[in-house]
Amino acid sequence: MSDAEPISIDINRIKEMIPHRYPFLMIDRILELIPGQSAIGLKNVTVNEPQFMGHFPKIPVMPGVLIIEAMAQTAAIVVVETLENKTAGNLVYFMTIDEARFRKPVVPGDAMHIHVEKVQSRKTVWKFRGEARVGDKLCAEATFSAMIVEDRDEA
Repeated sequence: MSDAEPISIDINRIKEMIPHRYPFLMIDRILELIPGQSAIGLKNVTVNEPQFMGHFPKIPVMPGVLIIEAMAQTAAIVVVETLENKTAGNLVYFMTIDEARFRKPVVPGDAMHIHVEKVQSRKTVWKFRGEARVGDKLCAEATFSAMIVEDRDEA
């Protein structure tokens, strides 16, 4: 466990760190980050997001795959900060998603807190455990791994 003070990161800095953009940028702020260990991200879910046009128009529900994507983007911020921005802007590809469970729907108006913790890392491959919470309710959880890839012009 590190004695480092947690870091908070705003949306402008997030956009410098990872290549995702609207409508696929799934985190609005990093509330707390401990380099090399963990982070808590924030996603303010709003009804005007494009996924709610079809998922589902009468009862909008945040798709589970986008909740997992929010976990991955939060984890990517941990990686970039840990490696002192040497990987900023690089692509990160999922390798595995395990033990994904969806416990409670996330809906417009929710402030989803994404908790990620590093399980292990080896060179360019990182493994995390993630949870998405609204208030004190666990909405989703998963273990996932990803690989950092050098920035490509076609991305």
